[in-house]
Amino acid sequence: RLSTSVSNRTYAVRIMATYNSGIQDNGWSYSVSASRRWAGEGYIQGTLYDAHSYFWALQYQLNAKNSINFSSFFASNRRGQSSAITEEVFHLAGATYNPYWGTQNGELRNSRERKIQEPIFMLNHYYTSDKFHLNTGIAYQFGTNERSRLGYYNAPNPDPSYYRYMPSFYINSPIGANFISANLARDGFLDNPQLNWEALYTANSTDAGNGLASYVFYDDTANDKQLIVNSIGNLKISNRFKLDFGITFKKLESDNYAKIKDLLGADFHMDIDPFSNTRNDLNSDLVKKKNDLFNYHYKMNAEHLESFAQLRFKFKKYSGYVSGRYSDTRYEREGLYLNERFLDGSFNKSDKVKFSNYGLKGGLYYAFNGRHRIALNGAYLSNPTTLQNSFINPRENNQVVPNIKSEKINTADINYFMRLPKITGRVTAFYTRFQDATDINFFFVDAGVGSDFVQEVVTDLDKLHLGTELGLEYQISSSVKLSTAAAIGKFLYASDPFVTINFDTAGAEEELIDPKGNIDLGIANIKDYKLAQGPQKAYAVGVEYRNPKYWWVGLTANYLANNYANISMITRTQSFYLDPETGLPFPNATEEKANLLLAQKKLDDFYLLNLVGGKSWLVNNKYISLFASINNVFQTIFRTEGYEQSRNGNFGQLSQDNLSGNPSFRPKYWYGYGRTYFINVAVSF
Repeated sequence: RLSTSVSNRTYAVRIMATYNSGIQDNGWSYSVSASRRWAGEGYIQGTLYDAHSYFWALQYQLNAKNSINFSSFFASNRRGQSSAITEEVFHLAGATYNPYWGTQNGELRNSRERKIQEPIFMLNHYYTSDKFHLNTGIAYQFGTNERSRLGYYNAPNPDPSYYRYMPSFYINSPIGANFISANLARDGFLDNPQLNWEALYTANSTDAGNGLASYVFYDDTANDKQLIVNSIGNLKISNRFKLDFGITFKKLESDNYAKIKDLLGADFHMDIDPFSNTRNDLNSDLVKKKNDLFNYHYKMNAEHLESFAQLRFKFKKYSGYVSGRYSDTRYEREGLYLNERFLDGSFNKSDKVKFSNYGLKGGLYYAFNGRHRIALNGAYLSNPTTLQNSFINPRENNQVVPNIKSEKINTADINYFMRLPKITGRVTAFYTRFQDATDINFFFVDAGVGSDFVQEVVTDLDKLHLGTELGLEYQISSSVKLSTAAAIGKFLYASDPFVTINFDTAGAEEELIDPKGNIDLGIANIKDYKLAQGPQKAYAVGVEYRNPKYWWVGLTANYLANNYANISMITRTQSFYLDPETGLPFPNATEEKANLLLAQKKLDDFYLLNLVGGKSWLVNNKYISLFASINNVFQTIFRTEGYEQSRNGNFGQLSQDNLSGNPSFRPKYWYGYGRTYFINVAVSF
C-alpha cells in the first residue's frame, strides 16, 4: 500500500509505504512499513515538523498451536512548540502567534523544540488450543526525549511577549499609567514580535568581554530504558464461563539532565543558580561548555508488578464479568549532583516510595431482545501516584510528598443500546469520583509569603465527572444517513485540597518555612470550580451521502460550550489575602471583592462546521482511494484551553493589575486551528 497526504495542520506532506507478505507455505510471514511527515512551518507560526517512522514484524508458525513473533518500531519526531498567550498578545498579533521562534541568517529557528527517539523491540509467543490461549511477551524500549529552551542568567528575558515588554505593564504600573511608554511598547512589539537570535549572540559576545554566557540554548533530556514482561491467558471453562488472567512486570530507569546545545557565541557558562548564587553541583567543574551536562542530573527508577483475574459469563438473556487486580509499585530517585542548596538530600539514592494497590470491577449486560439491551458497569480502583507527582523537586533533591497516598477511583455507568431497522443508538449515564489525588506545579510566585520560583504541592484533591452521552444514526435511505451526538457533563473539583509550596532559595518569609523549606498554606477553597479539560457540553449533527458509484460526502455541525481556564490554587488559599510588605491581611480585601477577582474564566462557546468526502476506484486489480476533509469551514477563532497565571499571588497585586481592564497577568490561552484541509491518496495492490 502506497499513500501520500498533504495538509496545512501540524505537517504539510506525508508519504507512506506498507508491504505484508501473508502467511507463506513454510510458516513464515512478515510486514514492513515506513513513513515520513514534514513541514517547514505548521498552522501555528514557527512550528516546524520533521518525523519519520519504521515498523517491521516477523512471525513463524511453529505448529498448529504455537507461533513466535518478533516486531519493532521506531518513530523519530522533531517538532517546534508553541506557547499559550494572553488576550493582550492575541489582540496585537493574532491566534497563530508564537513567541518561541525567530529568524537567524534567514532561517526559521524555534527555541522550544521537542525531539523524541525511543525505539521498541518486542518478542511474543502465542499458544492457541480449543480451550486455552496464552500470549507471553517481552518488550524493551529505550531512547531520548529532549525539550530545548533558552536559559538566561543576569540578563533580560528574551521572550518578546514577556509582560514587561507589553503596553499593559506601563498602564498598570503602581506609580500610575504611562501611556507614552505603553504606545512605545506596543509599536516596539509590532515591529519586532519574534525572538531576536542576533541580539542573544550580541549579548554573549559583549558580556564583560570575558566569554561568559548570558544566554544558553540547552536541552532538558530524559534518557529512558524500560523493560516490560507480560503474560495473558484465556481459559474456556465451559460454554458459559471463561477465565482471563495475567501478570505484568515493568522496570524503568530514566536518566534526566540538562545539556548545553549552543553557547550562542559565548565561550563558557558558569553553573551557578542565579537566584541564590550557589553551585548546582559541588562535585563537577564550575565552568561548562558545549555538550556538557549542567544545572541538574538525576535518575528515576520505577518498578511495577501487577496481576489480574477476570471471570466472564454468558447466558441466553444476560452476560457479564467480574474482575480483580493487585499491584505493587516502587519509585526511587538517585541524585547524581551534589546541590549546594540541598547538601543533605540531593546526592545518592532516596528512600523508596512504595504503593500497594488493588481494584475491583464488574459488569452486567441484559438483552431484552435482538434490538434492545442494557449494560451496567462499576469499579473501585486504587492507583499509585504517578512518578512525576511523587517527588517535590526531583531536579534538586530527594524530598517526597509528605504522607503521600494512592489515588482512589469510584466509577459506574449505565448504557442503553438500540438497533432498529433504520435507527441505531446509544444512551449513557456515567459517574466517576477521583479521591486523594496529588498534583505538583512549578512557577514563579509573588505572594504574601514571599517571591521566588516554587514548587506547589496539592494533596487530598478530589475530582468529579458526571454526565450523559447520546448517539443516534438514522438511515433515511440506502444512500443518505443522518447522525447526531450529544455529551453533557459536570466536571469539577470535589474537595478543598491542602496546598504546600517549596522555596528553592531564601525568597520566602523565613519564619514561615519548616526545616525542609516548605510552607503550609492550608486549604485551597476550590470546591465546585470547573475542571479545565475541554468543553463540558458538546452537540453534533451530521449528514452523509454515499453514491452507488463509490463516492461519498459528509457534513457535520458542532457546538461546544462550557469550557473553562484552569485555576490557580495558590490564589485560593489564605496567603492571597496577606500583604507581603506587612505580613498582615489587606484591609480592603473583602470576600465580595476577592470573589470578583477570582471568578473562574469561561472560554467562549463556539460552532464548527466540518466537511469530509472520498472516492474509490478499482483499476486493473489495484484499489485507489481518495479522502479529503475541510475542518472549521467558516474560520471560527476559538480557545481550546487556558490557565490562570499564579505569579500575582496576592489581593493587592491582582487588584492593581485589574484596575485598567487590561491586566498584565490575565489568563493565557491556546487557540484552535482556523480553516484547515487534509487530502490523502492511497493505492493498494
